[in-house]
Order: sequence, then C-alpha cells, then structure tokens
Amino acid sequence: MISLTAPKKVLIYHYPKCGTCRNALKSLQQKGVEVEKIDLFETPPEREQLKKLIEQSGLEIKKWFNTSGEVYKEQGLKDKLPQMTDEQKIDLLASNGRLIKRPIATDGTHVTVGYKEEQYEQEWGQ
Repeated sequence: MISLTAPKKVLIYHYPKCGTCRNALKSLQQKGVEVEKIDLFETPPEREQLKKLIEQSGLEIKKWFNTSGEVYKEQGLKDKLPQMTDEQKIDLLASNGRLIKRPIATDGTHVTVGYKEEQYEQEWGQ
C-alpha cells in the first residue's frame, strides 16, 4: 500500500509547453511537494534509468509510449511495436524523449506516467 503522506521531493520529467505536464506540476506543488523538473525532450531518462522506472511503475512498456505524438505516428509505431522485443522498445524510448508519455513523476520508489488527478491524489496526496 502506498503511503498517502506526500514525499519530500519528486523528480518530474515534463515538457514545458505541455498542459498535462503543467497540471501535474501544479497539483504536486499545491500539495507542498518539492519538485525537481527535467525537460523530457532535452534530457530523456537514459536506458538503464528508464528500465528501472518502467519496472517501478508496474506498467507494460507499451503504456510508456506517447501514442498521440507526431514522432510515434511518423515512425508507424502502432504497427511496428507488436513485433519488437521489450529491449528494442526500451532502446527506442531512450533514444527520443518525444516518444515517451508525459509527465513521469518519481520519488525514487513510486512512479506515475501521465497525469490523472485521481491517480496523483492516490500516489502523491497527503
């Protein structure tokens, strides 16, 4: 069970122009959580860090892809991903932050991907 006590600090990978990311940041800051921001497009998580985040999130790798993004569509990944191994998918995500669903929030133990107010309240609420 996840503690409902707000963590001291949360690292959040985001894109500054993304409204969903801004909502997530606002939600965390309103809860009094110290936030360290990293631009997901300029500094995506490295491969090993991404593997750890995926494992901690408990989500399937395919849930980490920004399926509405231009790069995803341009590369035809909807049809290509089912044939790829998990390692190939991780390599692809690590190679381009625009492919990663955003925002990613972590306190080093728990990880959330994307932003839904109810989920943030459950994961990061006080």
